[in-house]
Amino acid sequence: MQPRALRAAAAAVLTLAAACGHAEPTAVIATARGPVDVRLEVAATAAARERGLMYRTSLADGHGMLFVFPAEQDHAFWMKNTLIPLDLLFIGGDGRIVGIHAEARPLSTAPIAVGRPSRWVLEVPGGFAARRGIRVGDRVELRGVPSP
Repeated sequence: MQPRALRAAAAAVLTLAAACGHAEPTAVIATARGPVDVRLEVAATAAARERGLMYRTSLADGHGMLFVFPAEQDHAFWMKNTLIPLDLLFIGGDGRIVGIHAEARPLSTAPIAVGRPSRWVLEVPGGFAARRGIRVGDRVELRGVPSP
């Protein structure tokens, strides 16, 4: 094979491999202002959900943790051992945000719930929802997230 053809074939293989690779888990929130992307850490096991974002000293803008539950119900959280303020977005089984708890107070043991069933809860940096125009009723598309 000629060197030029070899380079072209190698480039094609690399492009195809990149396109077939697994993308980083992402939530795309459809807001009135346009889509908002959040890169996700996924907490899909009981142990991961229990630990959550405890002991973290920061969470970058545009990043969050998605809690995946086996059943849709009214889930409650607390901020024990969580050192940073968070917004909690409660997402129903239909992919719509059913409730938002903004600026959850670090280290609080008060229960946080929205009184509506959710299948997922997305924790993002405190104030993120307001800054990005995220509201109850917005649709969330989860990409690269395993089904519960």
